[in-house]
Amino acid sequence: MTHPVDTHVGTKIRQRRWLVGMTQQQLAAEVGIKFQQIQKYETGANRVSASRLWDIAATLDVQISYFFEGLEPPDGNCVNGAVPSDLMADKEALDLVRSYYAIPETQRRRLFDLARVLSDVA
Repeated sequence: MTHPVDTHVGTKIRQRRWLVGMTQQQLAAEVGIKFQQIQKYETGANRVSASRLWDIAATLDVQISYFFEGLEPPDGNCVNGAVPSDLMADKEALDLVRSYYAIPETQRRRLFDLARVLSDVA
């Protein structure tokens, strides 16, 4: 049986890997292991050692703490009544974030301003 923390860390590895557009094979090659091990980490079937998590964090360009963020979600499914507490587990949200950062900075700022205006109206 997998431990909830191992599952959470694995999910965060998968989310970040997907967000930066890296395959399991690429991550495994960078860290020096086989891609099957990455699969096991991402499902929580295998625990990630501290040194391996350090290497994965460096490869994915995040702090170690990233993998533990949101481990104790607030009561209910939403934060402030509007945003799902596990927003980054939603593939659509991840795709939106990835697309957003692919937009040139000046246009991205305009899009952000438009989104703020639209959300104030709703």
